[in-house]
Amino acid sequence: MIWGQSDFDKAEKLYRANKMDQAELVFDSVLRSNPSDLKTIEYLGDIAGHGKSWDKAIGYYKKLKQLKPSEANYHYKYGGALGMKAKESNKFKALGMIDEVKASFEKAISLNPKHIESRWALIEIYIQLPGIVGGSESKAIKYSNELLRLSLVDGYLSRGHIDEYFKRYAAAEQQYKKAILVGGSKTSYQKLASLYKNKMRDPEKAKIILETYNKKNQD
Repeated sequence: MIWGQSDFDKAEKLYRANKMDQAELVFDSVLRSNPSDLKTIEYLGDIAGHGKSWDKAIGYYKKLKQLKPSEANYHYKYGGALGMKAKESNKFKALGMIDEVKASFEKAISLNPKHIESRWALIEIYIQLPGIVGGSESKAIKYSNELLRLSLVDGYLSRGHIDEYFKRYAAAEQQYKKAILVGGSKTSYQKLASLYKNKMRDPEKAKIILETYNKKNQD
């Protein structure tokens, strides 16, 4: 047991140092001696996902769901890996996977009503899919409103993201400004600066926004 723990710690350090190949080898050996260790399986799934080996990642996350079906994050990660595989598959194959991707994120929310990442993932699906295969701006807005109740910053950012996707740039600008007011996070400033630079073709405004953030964080 002590030997296994020291190997796990070694693998974890390699993972944190971004030495994924080495970490994977050590985690593999830990898993051989303890085939049901949730944390080891999760790390192996994350490493596979990092390397865009979606089938491998799906396999690990599926095992996690089977071992502990009540853990919201396992359903979220499974849905994420499946979604990435769908994105890289041909359209016909992808369409056959979308329902399971949605169901995984919805399951994560039902297990953990405060699961923020699953709502973001569902927003992305609903705005990017054509209406004919289940895309829906109104459903994306529903999840954005749920985010607003959980976290003002995520609510405003997600609504800004939806507005930006549908080219309602002035509306997106207002949402990002609200996110800056309530949270002042780097992400909020970056989203607004990116909108100015890339969509509204106003690099000067983008520069001022980033300078404002930098100045605020130097004081």
